[in-house]
Amino acid sequence: MSKTIRLTALSLALSTAFSAFAADEVATIVVTATRQHQRANELLADVSIINRDDIEQAGQSTLNELLARQPGIQSGSNGGPGKTTSLFIRGANPNQTVVLIDGVRIGSATLGTSALEQIPLPQVERIEILRGPGSALYGADAIGGVIQIFTKRGQGQPTVDAFAGAGSYNTRDLSAGLSGGSDAWSYSLRGANYSTDGIKAVADPAKQPYSFDPSRNAEGFRSASISGSLAFRPAVGYEIGGSLLQTEGRNWYENGPNFDSRADLAQSVLNLYSRNRLADMWTSTVRVSQSIDDSTDYNPYSPSGAKFKTTQEQFAWQNDVRVSAGSLMVALESLKQKALSQGSFDTDRTINSVLAGWSGRLEDHRLQANLRRDDNSQFGGKTTAYAGYGYQINDALRAQVSAGSAFRAPTFNELYYPGFGNDKIKPENAHNKEVGLVWEQGSRRAGVTIFDNRVNNLIVTVCDAFWNCQPANVGRAKLQGATLSYGGKVYGFDFDGSFDLLDARDADTQQRLPRRAERQASLRMSRPVGQWTTGAEWQGVGDRYDSTTETKHMGGYDLLNAFARYAMNKELSVEARVNNLGNKKYETAWGYGTPGANLFVGLRYSPK
Repeated sequence: MSKTIRLTALSLALSTAFSAFAADEVATIVVTATRQHQRANELLADVSIINRDDIEQAGQSTLNELLARQPGIQSGSNGGPGKTTSLFIRGANPNQTVVLIDGVRIGSATLGTSALEQIPLPQVERIEILRGPGSALYGADAIGGVIQIFTKRGQGQPTVDAFAGAGSYNTRDLSAGLSGGSDAWSYSLRGANYSTDGIKAVADPAKQPYSFDPSRNAEGFRSASISGSLAFRPAVGYEIGGSLLQTEGRNWYENGPNFDSRADLAQSVLNLYSRNRLADMWTSTVRVSQSIDDSTDYNPYSPSGAKFKTTQEQFAWQNDVRVSAGSLMVALESLKQKALSQGSFDTDRTINSVLAGWSGRLEDHRLQANLRRDDNSQFGGKTTAYAGYGYQINDALRAQVSAGSAFRAPTFNELYYPGFGNDKIKPENAHNKEVGLVWEQGSRRAGVTIFDNRVNNLIVTVCDAFWNCQPANVGRAKLQGATLSYGGKVYGFDFDGSFDLLDARDADTQQRLPRRAERQASLRMSRPVGQWTTGAEWQGVGDRYDSTTETKHMGGYDLLNAFARYAMNKELSVEARVNNLGNKKYETAWGYGTPGANLFVGLRYSPK
């Protein structure tokens, strides 16, 4: 309780301390928190937004590194770029987060996670992060939250842009795009190519003796991608369109000596939609989409290559209706997941869903309610709900409270993998409660959110005396914590800062969950001066364990990054970024390496 009191007091202090700075700006529109277009300053959910300027300033950082600098998110990586990465939102497991690209669910149905390390930042226009239960909006797996990635769209006069950059570890990054639009049409086309020699993945062979390969000095990563979008508006309120993202790459990794271990990777997202204003108050959207997660793994145990492929075919019909007290949403969805694990199984399942929601404002009261029913062909039905309430104390300060339920569906590996799977296991269940205090004035926002998420029926691997192992519903977890954040201008500086407290534990053993620090903080400041924009980032992460028994201790660390941009004219700029200025040695996964001090310089052509 003392932490709660201190954080609440600090939030109130921030609301007073920053009340004299900066002017108002146009409110940002967010989609992910309600599945409808809504102003960010009207949301009851805990949301972060990463815009294009933030992405460009990320330089050589990967998508996972960029996400890990956001409030409430931690990560662990088995080496440098392209390597397997775990992402934890509010302490939830990596397979307890839904990832969307342009509204389309992506990821592996065999592992239950999404290969965010394979998504190239040049293809990304914007990212929205919803922290907290999202199953009442998006169905299974949204226990920790939802990450939605938006690719680029076209508007205005035809424009060509390009970027070329190079840096440490023989890193190369090239991208170019064409976009434009009119009242009737909009279009975009973009290609990108990325390569790096990477770093030595296993930094300590004593900790990872079976993976260590003494013949290698580094494990590289290569990727190429293309994205495009096209939309046609035959009349006001009517739009037909689609988008495509295709990525292909190769990731080299250590898996013991005497073999060139690598994985060939491909992801694709195809999205077609028709949006129609059937009445002044009623908009209907039909979406048909498909995502594919495809990999072939070459290692000493499968030298000819083992194939893993997930195909997700999705249909959604959403109806948005404006009413005097807010906005209603009713939708039908169908998702078919097909999973292939070469030599193990080739199977599928279908999830049919109906959902409804309402969000509105009644004088000083803000409300949101969502209800969803998912019927899964493997294990039957699940109903999830969300309810949020906020009270506007004054023009700038709002108190809010919410509660929601969520669940995670078993993966195909947990169900069917030969010698391991258990087709009797049931979904994990979660119930979250949170309370927040938010101060907003123009472009500035400060707040504190305190949450308590309890996960039951947790799927864990149970082994007998002969090491015969099988997943079972025997675990419980408690995820408690608080996030304090501020964003806005301070004496001419653009400033973002956050501080996280997290208590993520096995509810039965009371031991901390792996790779999750109890404390994390980040600061980011930048300022434009004439043709220059310069800035710095700092991140501090507390100590963690890399096991479920509080062994394999990893010490805390802090990182300092710096970036600069010089605008040669309105179209051309030179950019530079240094990550890990102090050349700190640290671990995010037991025994695996992380990049030292590294420099990246690029030239960007971007007509305004």
